Amino acid sequence: MKKFQALFRIRFSNTLQYRSAALAGMVTQFVWGIMSLLAYRAFYQADPSAFPMTFQETTSYIWLQQAFLSLFMLWFFENEIFSAITSGAIAYELVRPMNLYSRWFAQSCGNRLAKALLRCAPILIIAFLLPAPYSLRLPQNFLTLILFLASSILSLGVVVALSMLIYTFTFYTLSSLGVRMIMASLGDFLAGGVIPLPFFPAPFRQIAQLLPFAAVQNVPLRIYSGNLTGTALWQAIALQLFWLVTLVVIGHFWLQRATKKVIVQGG
Repeated sequence: MKKFQALFRIRFSNTLQYRSAALAGMVTQFVWGIMSLLAYRAFYQADPSAFPMTFQETTSYIWLQQAFLSLFMLWFFENEIFSAITSGAIAYELVRPMNLYSRWFAQSCGNRLAKALLRCAPILIIAFLLPAPYSLRLPQNFLTLILFLASSILSLGVVVALSMLIYTFTFYTLSSLGVRMIMASLGDFLAGGVIPLPFFPAPFRQIAQLLPFAAVQNVPLRIYSGNLTGTALWQAIALQLFWLVTLVVIGHFWLQRATKKVIVQGG
């Protein structure tokens, strides 16, 4: 366990050094957040009662989505891992006295968390200082904040577990581009990355909420905004935990099978 904690800290520390990239991403995410809110505001002014979330809930959702984009985005992958698989450098990974799945999992978690921490604070500070109704509000109570943090940790685990399936799939293909594009478009849409899941039509929303993608940003952002409460909240967290355990077990088993059959050119 200590070696994986050390790997997490190393990756975390290395990623924190890229401050210029973080600044560029932060500006982009802030501008995108403003544009999204202005577009939503135009629709809400027409008929606020036609929407399943209040504009304040949507505002909190959008700002948190932009602040923690690096934590939840399904289209972010470790190019180092893809390169190791496709170039044959995976042979060096396999001779190390470490579980490969746990190593990549810890590496991905550290990288995502560091990117999120570099960008989130300035975005959140500015969002809190904006005039109403475009400002980010505090959660309803302290318990809501705790549940948001706990759900965010589960979301990080789920999104990394989904990424691990993509890495493993690359063992069977010459290129990961196709499956990465599918994950980037379909996965982000079903996770609430384009529009929040409550805005989906009822029959489709009921199905989407059961998929693993809904266990990513959809749950913690709706908890913070106050849109997800009561029994539905606990059911959503339980579903997050279910998908985390299920995806990790499947991913670990599949990666073991893939590495047993892997053939390195020239080896």
